[in-house]
Amino acid sequence: MANFEFLEALSQIARDQNIDEGELLIALANALLAAYKRRPDSAEDAEVEINPETGEIKVWGLELDLEGNVTREWDATPDDFGRIAAQTAKQVLMQLIRDIQRRQMYEEFANREGDIVSGTVQQNDNRYTLLDLGRVEALLPQAEQIAFERYEHGARIKVYIVEVRKTNKGPQIVVSRTHPALVAKLFEIEVPEIANGIVEIKALAREPGHRSKIAVASNDQMIDPVGACVGARGSRVRNITNELRSERIDVVPYSDDPIEFIQSALQPARVREVRLNEDEGIATVIVHDQQLSLAIGKEGQNARLAARLTGWRIDIRSENEGNDEVVEEVWTEGDAVVDEAVAAVTDESGAVVAVVAEEVVTTADGEVQEVMVVEAVGPDADVVEQVVTTAHGEAGEGLAVDTVSEGEA
Repeated sequence: MANFEFLEALSQIARDQNIDEGELLIALANALLAAYKRRPDSAEDAEVEINPETGEIKVWGLELDLEGNVTREWDATPDDFGRIAAQTAKQVLMQLIRDIQRRQMYEEFANREGDIVSGTVQQNDNRYTLLDLGRVEALLPQAEQIAFERYEHGARIKVYIVEVRKTNKGPQIVVSRTHPALVAKLFEIEVPEIANGIVEIKALAREPGHRSKIAVASNDQMIDPVGACVGARGSRVRNITNELRSERIDVVPYSDDPIEFIQSALQPARVREVRLNEDEGIATVIVHDQQLSLAIGKEGQNARLAARLTGWRIDIRSENEGNDEVVEEVWTEGDAVVDEAVAAVTDESGAVVAVVAEEVVTTADGEVQEVMVVEAVGPDADVVEQVVTTAHGEAGEGLAVDTVSEGEA
C-alpha cells in the first residue's frame, strides 16, 4: 500500500538536514530492521525493503544455507510494529541522522585543511578560543594565537585550518592565526592575479603579529607582481594588514638569481654588494654605513626574515669596516633562527685585544636564549666572560665563567 505522506515527510527531513534522500532511506531500513529484530516472533535472518516510489515497507524473512546464500524468502511484515518498535525505530533513525551529519561535516572540512575560513568568537579562556564557523565550531589554541591579540566575544576573524580531527562528537577543527600560510591565503583572496595563477607566491617568511616578507613572481611580463599585490595606493596589502591587526608586510620581487633575490629580500635597505659562498651557503652582504641598522632591522628582524625567505645564511657588513665594527650574521638551524653579532675591542694603539660575540637563538615556539661570549685576543687568551640570559633577562645557571687578569688580556 502506497504511503506518499511518509515519503513527503522523509523528503522534508532530508532537505532540512541536508542529507541525501537515498542515504536516509537506507538508514531508515536499518532502523526498522533493528526494531523488527526486537520482536519475539521475528525471523532469524531478515531484511527490510522500502519502495522509494510508493513508500511501501516490506520485511522479508530469509533462509540461508551454510555459505550464506538465500535459499528461501517470505513476506514477514508484521501487521503492526507496535509502539515500542516505532519508538525504537525513531531513536535509531535520529542517531543515524546525527552520524550521517557528523560524517558529512568531517568530510567537508577534512577537504579544507590548508584553507582559510571566517569565524565568530564565542568563548575565551586560557587554553583556547572557541569560534563559530556556522555548522561547526573550531578551536583556536593559545599556541596558535598572536601574543598581543585580544579576541572579543562576537568579533569576526579569519583563521587558517591546520587540522581536522575525527571524534565521536563530530569533527574537531583546529585553526591558527600564526601560520605563515594564513598570509598567503589572504593574498589569494585580495589579489585576483594570485587566485588565477598569473602571479605566484614563491616564498614567505613570517614573525606573527610583527612582520612578514613575501616574494612574488609574475607569469605575464605585462603584469608587475609587486604592484598587483600592493594594489592602488596600497589598498590590497592594507586590507591584509588590517586583518592581521597592523602586522607589517613587505612584498618583494622574486628572482632565480640569488644575488638579486637577497638584495630584494633585505628591502627597504639598499644593498651595495652581495658575495656568495655557495659551499657553506653564506651570503656576505655589504651595505652603506647609514643602511646597516636598516638592513639588520629592529632586534635583527629584517635580517632574520630575509634569511628565512631566501634560505641563505646572511652576514651583513658595512662598507667601511672599523676596529669597533659590529658584524651581524643571521642563519637558520632547523626551525630555530640564530642571530649573531660580533664586535672587536681595541686598545689605545688601535690593536684588537678582545672580541665580543653575542648570539640570540629564537626557537619555532618563540623561546629566546641569549648567549654573550667575550674572548681575549692573543696566544694565551682565555674566555673572559660567558653569560646566558633568557628572554626575560635572567642569568643562566650552571655555566663555567673563567676570568682573565688585565695583564693577561
